[in-house]
Amino acid sequence: MEFTDSYKQSGPCCFSPDSRFLAVAVDYRLVIRDVNSLKVVQLYTCVDKISYVEWALDSEYILCGLYKRPMVQAWSLTQPEWTCKIDEGPAGIAYARWSPDSRHILTTSEFQLRLTVWSLVNTACVHVQWPKHASKGVSFTQDGKFAAVCTRRDCKDYVNLLSCHTWEIMGTFAVDTVDLAGIEWSPDDSAIVVWDSLLEYKVLIYSPDGRCLSKYQAYESGLGVKSVAWSPCGQFLAMGSYDQILRALNHLTWKNFAEFMHVSTIRSPCGAVVYKEVDEPFQLDMSGLCLNDDFPHGMQGDCPESAADGNSRVKYKLMDIPINLPSQKPTMDKPNPKQGIGLLSWSNDSQYLFTRNDSMPTVLWIWDIRHLELRAVLVQKEPIRAAAWDPTCPRASPCVHREWPFVYVEPFWSMLHQCPAPKFHGH
Repeated sequence: MEFTDSYKQSGPCCFSPDSRFLAVAVDYRLVIRDVNSLKVVQLYTCVDKISYVEWALDSEYILCGLYKRPMVQAWSLTQPEWTCKIDEGPAGIAYARWSPDSRHILTTSEFQLRLTVWSLVNTACVHVQWPKHASKGVSFTQDGKFAAVCTRRDCKDYVNLLSCHTWEIMGTFAVDTVDLAGIEWSPDDSAIVVWDSLLEYKVLIYSPDGRCLSKYQAYESGLGVKSVAWSPCGQFLAMGSYDQILRALNHLTWKNFAEFMHVSTIRSPCGAVVYKEVDEPFQLDMSGLCLNDDFPHGMQGDCPESAADGNSRVKYKLMDIPINLPSQKPTMDKPNPKQGIGLLSWSNDSQYLFTRNDSMPTVLWIWDIRHLELRAVLVQKEPIRAAAWDPTCPRASPCVHREWPFVYVEPFWSMLHQCPAPKFHGH
């Protein structure tokens, strides 16, 4: 694996949506580099230290959140002389995001007093009073024509539907939640799901006109929903909760058709394959060393090229069942216990989904929705910080981001079909 020279960085960095540029924050400067050559394409100077960076979806504009000021500055890659500065004054700015059309910026003021939509075309602005959350509580349809914004007034939660063309409120309806935690449009834009805070298990599905299509409550008197995700096809809704169970609803009856438990011990007759990450030491053949004029420092044999970088490499070992998975007991006297399904994501074909139970931070579970069974388990050496399916692969290939290093598992398709020797590449 090859590495470039190190570059100075003091703030966030992110790739553009088209993967052509890399934005790096260095104090009050924003450096835009070409991904292939890493040469500096643009250099922007902000009025204060950069706290947050986000690209527009068309990769033409980029905004910088200067939350200590508080202020937002936006720049254009195609028009270097163009700049935009947003200052909410005493109201402050808690969060800023781009709209799907890349021509509007949405800012949330401190204490959730208002959400403001700023236009980069005609410098107009529209206000939405009392947004429920700063960084969440806003969801856009897949076509980018409408937005659903969670608001709260008179101790009751509401959903405001806005037109992304005029940013006028098209409708408002109340939701049956005690303390609304999140909202998400379905992939086909036909339904909206909202869920309550962790103190009460309640998931509600609404139509865009405000009709409640379904209300789902798995249990009472316990911590509730921790993660929610629509399948890409829009036919399934997966919910991970604090009781360490993954539940799935179908879009026809909105009934629960699957429950997957995250047990600490995998026993027969479970048909899942369990792979554990181990260190494989390099076997150096000393007899293959050759010192001559042609190869003064050469080495012959089957030694991998990366042997100079360390004494071992990443390898996955097929484990026998039964097997005890590493777990940790959550601390009950502290807030936000490390328990429940904190990570949940569907594959591109909606056939598989992976989960991470926070009480087992090193274990990644892969479930088969078509056959309603556990297909595979990956046991990492380090806690899994994040994971994502490979968007370029039509089949199942997850990328696992640990504390360090980064691991890319490929091809995962053979493992799901229980081939005897799947190949893994770890970095």
